[in-house]
Amino acid sequence: MDRDVIAAARLGEPWALEAIYADLAAPVLGYLRGRGVRDPEDAASEVFVGVVRGLERFRGDERDFRTWVFSIAHRRVIDERRRLARRREEPVDPADLAGPLAGARTGDTEQEALDLLGEGWAISALRSLSPDQSAVILLRVLADLSVEQVAAVLGKSLGAVKSLQRRGLAALARNFDRQGVS
Repeated sequence: MDRDVIAAARLGEPWALEAIYADLAAPVLGYLRGRGVRDPEDAASEVFVGVVRGLERFRGDERDFRTWVFSIAHRRVIDERRRLARRREEPVDPADLAGPLAGARTGDTEQEALDLLGEGWAISALRSLSPDQSAVILLRVLADLSVEQVAAVLGKSLGAVKSLQRRGLAALARNFDRQGVS
């Protein structure tokens, strides 16, 4: 994200806000999914509402901007976990609440199934890690943040982030070996 786009977004330019969303929506959504957020699309919307509301106060360069956006996403994860810890909820299948077309899908069903299988496998692998390891791996790989940026997002030291990354990658490698993944 370059300075001109950020400056234009501060002024409310629609093209700049769209550019920010286009650049960061997929990694933010992936981070939220990987962290096990119940409704990642809704949480991603909240992240971008937070971005738009906070743009005026943001200070920094392009690198700082990406770190700032993922800090907002990380806070949404923490907010959800706190909310769920205070109030246990029983999930309800939307198909039970809706009419006969509730389960109807449109589009390429085969591709949707393959996407879900791949996503399910990745989510399962991430859930085998500790929450901190998972956060570090997602922020380093999916969000493409540096070790320093991840430390800023998570509020951890550089050494802690490096250690979490090393242990998380080692755990994933062991998991892949057990499953015969090359």
